[in-house]
Amino acid sequence: MQQFLGEFECKVDAKGRFKLPAVLVKQLGAAEYAFVVNRGFEECLVLYPKTAWDSISKEINSLNMYVKKNRDFARYFYRGATELVLDNSERINIPKRLLQYAGVEKEIIVFAYHNRIELWSKGKYDQLLDDEPTDFADLAEDVMGNVNAADGNELS
Repeated sequence: MQQFLGEFECKVDAKGRFKLPAVLVKQLGAAEYAFVVNRGFEECLVLYPKTAWDSISKEINSLNMYVKKNRDFARYFYRGATELVLDNSERINIPKRLLQYAGVEKEIIVFAYHNRIELWSKGKYDQLLDDEPTDFADLAEDVMGNVNAADGNELS
């Protein structure tokens, strides 16, 4: 599985295109230039390499669609999902409707982690950072406190 890492400021042109940072292109490797973008949580967009998207889709498609919450989740997750490909200049063209959803105008923050790349309007990303928890150590303990308890390893 691919593991992305990085935070980058990029510009979106009038056609909705931005150049994927060279560091991320390198992390992708030569084989993966197909993506799926969709609406993410917290009013950002999420760009998945096609292989990661296929894996996530497989999980969602295994949900029991006779359960209303599952149908609702699937609809909201897939809304706006669009296949994209890097062009020869390593640019990605994001559909206008998705850019509007995320409040993107000219400047975006490209935030890459795990198997996804989040696309944020610069203003919303800065606001997200301003709303950072007052005690990150407490949040880390709540979220990660028991992750490695079974094998005795600790994060440092």
